[in-house]
Amino acid sequence: MLSISAYRDLFLSHLQQEIIVRDPKNLYQPMDYILNLGGKRLRPVLTLMTADFFSGKHQEALKAAMAIEIFHNFSLVHDDIMDDAPLRRGKQTVHEKWDLNTGILSGDAMLIVAYQFFEHYPAETFKELAKLFSKTAIEVCEGQQYDIDFESRDDVQIDEYLKMITYKTAVLVGAAMKMGAIVARASKKDADAIYDFGLNLGVAFQLMDDYLDAFGDPISFGKQIGGDIIENKKTYLYLKTLQNLSEDQAMQLRHLFSITPEDTSDKIKGVKEYMVSSGAADQTQKEIEYYTQKALEILEKLDVEETKKTILRDFAISLMNREI
Repeated sequence: MLSISAYRDLFLSHLQQEIIVRDPKNLYQPMDYILNLGGKRLRPVLTLMTADFFSGKHQEALKAAMAIEIFHNFSLVHDDIMDDAPLRRGKQTVHEKWDLNTGILSGDAMLIVAYQFFEHYPAETFKELAKLFSKTAIEVCEGQQYDIDFESRDDVQIDEYLKMITYKTAVLVGAAMKMGAIVARASKKDADAIYDFGLNLGVAFQLMDDYLDAFGDPISFGKQIGGDIIENKKTYLYLKTLQNLSEDQAMQLRHLFSITPEDTSDKIKGVKEYMVSSGAADQTQKEIEYYTQKALEILEKLDVEETKKTILRDFAISLMNREI
């Protein structure tokens, strides 16, 4: 198996070969634009790693990795439209750089192009990949709808939030890994196990994202700290804080989440103080560790050589301890 950076470089090289801007340019240029904005490339890297994990032939998984990355970016284009977001990774979002109709249509095309990459595989592999992809795609849409619904609800529960991030984020991580296993012709048992490994890792990844949004280093994290607080997002961190506070304190926290002051610094400071004093910040870190450990327990049960397990184990631990 290769290093994480080597898998990423390999994928990026393949990405440049595959994405060609053709006519009509206003359909394909936005696709090229969003795919070249950067990002961690977590999902395609995991597809390649998993293929190597089971067969040592990551090259065979490059098309599946492309499908996963294009789908992920398609979802970002449409998410940005729904959120009316002006920036993505510090650059203009697609609908801002072009227009709303172009963003919608180019996003639709990306979803179709993602499916087309499965056509490079034999019929049985194509069927398995497409079936998993369809299941994952509808779950991501369901997760997005839960997220939208939560914006207008004041009674969101922690288990509902965990279900939402499982569908919106974690299933795509699980699917990325299972696709690598399918391409590598791993057994159904192993493919299902590596999916569960990725699913738990995906939940831990999103919980860490929530935590870093409030308590990360702004230079390392790469964006404004407290963004979720400013936007009144009901994250695990917020819900756990609310659960731990007294009735009067909970009322004050809800008030902070109901206002949109011009200067948000006091609001961010006040909410973070509640998060720390209530113990919710520490409990969120423990929850991240819990899901990471669940993933690692699944990994230990796989009948694969220890050196390969070590690479995935180190990767999981690095996600838990990341600062970006």
